[in-house]
Amino acid sequence: MNIVILYASVLAILYVYLSFRTIFARRKHKVSLGDRGNPELIRAIGVHANFAEYTPLALLLLFFVEQKEAEMLVVHALCICLLLGRFSHAYGVSQSKENFLFRVTGMILTFTSILGSSIYLLIENFL
Repeated sequence: MNIVILYASVLAILYVYLSFRTIFARRKHKVSLGDRGNPELIRAIGVHANFAEYTPLALLLLFFVEQKEAEMLVVHALCICLLLGRFSHAYGVSQSKENFLFRVTGMILTFTSILGSSIYLLIENFL
């Protein structure tokens, strides 16, 4: 099907953007390691790290779902949840005056993708 490849590619672009944003914040504040308590840098590092922590596992699970030949609609729905979740979370946490709606929405959508994929795979493989 190759649906996950599309979403993985878009998410990879977002990851590079978040990486560059962290690099530029480090240069701006002349901090090569750690954050030195700088709020802008703390947020940039946190957003980047959160993305790096959740996205690979979610994409791996989505790949497995696609390999099990799940309905295209199911794969797209789970991928869209992850994509929107990661964008929403990154946007929300990046704001100095954070609107928790974006952060919470991002978490819910990301967890929906991970849990939905996990449940699908458990049902398909063991029930």
